[in-house]
Amino acid sequence: MARRKSKWGLWVAIWVLTFLLLGSWLVNFGLMVSFFGSEVGSEVGPVDAEPSFREIWSSGYGDVKVVRMELSGLIMRGAEEKLFGMAADPVETLLRQIRCAEKDEEVRAILLEVDSPGGAVTPSDEIYEALRRFRASEEGRFVVVHIRDVGASGAYYVAMAADYLMAEPTAIVGSVGVIMQSLNMKVLSDRIGLSAVTIKSGENKDLLNPFEEVNTNQVALLQEVVNGMQDRFAGLVVETRGLENRSLLDGRIFLADDALQAGLIDGVGYLDQALTKLAELIKVDDLYVVRYEKKRDVWDAFLGARVPSFSANSFIGGPRLLYLWRP
Repeated sequence: MARRKSKWGLWVAIWVLTFLLLGSWLVNFGLMVSFFGSEVGSEVGPVDAEPSFREIWSSGYGDVKVVRMELSGLIMRGAEEKLFGMAADPVETLLRQIRCAEKDEEVRAILLEVDSPGGAVTPSDEIYEALRRFRASEEGRFVVVHIRDVGASGAYYVAMAADYLMAEPTAIVGSVGVIMQSLNMKVLSDRIGLSAVTIKSGENKDLLNPFEEVNTNQVALLQEVVNGMQDRFAGLVVETRGLENRSLLDGRIFLADDALQAGLIDGVGYLDQALTKLAELIKVDDLYVVRYEKKRDVWDAFLGARVPSFSANSFIGGPRLLYLWRP
């Protein structure tokens, strides 16, 4: 009998603890709803054409608003894995931030902090164009790019939209070039008796087929495409930086001091010095610097934990044209 009472008491304790935990969760949920509720669905208008973000005061006490933005990691389109669902595309997020700054009449400048080896050709060009449009949207608007660790290839392409380009003393700059890589497994497949069946509509439809001998004519076709992309990249750098020729634009990288001497950047310094230079461009003594953060809803708050991301694109996505420094 005593043992039965003991078991009954244990079950009562478990049910009480469960009830308390559930109640606590409901209370916290209600508090978060009330905290974030004013932002859920509060956006008015076309959210893609006119996006909005929460502004976080970063530094400065001036009257001129400047937005700090960040370009870090590979410049690639694609959502990031989270514990539940997917995070926003980093390229699209940056583009939306630039559009938000462009629509805000109070914003006079963008400070873009760069730490990237580059990435895909088209996203790099899209970010460059968005920054260029911001500058052209109103007279007296500026873009300053500050390279922290790496500003190479596609990231350097983006930096060509800047009025002033500064790099930290230990930064790596340059790598003006285009790359396309693939694996050829013809010899290996022959050894293990593996063959592929390809049904195609034209002799060049399966360019760089890894199970066939390397076709020199097809390589020549792809080289023309790579050269065309390089002409665009190098031409933009020559025009923007005022270089006399393309002799240094062969994919090599530079330390900050060497890049400055070569005319690839405008100055060497740290973030505070980049902000000082930006204030000089705008002709003010102090700035009001803000950062953008995404407006979170209740589910973002609860489900925002991320898991280590893994992308199979590098393995199964096939060859891609890249503005990328990949040592």
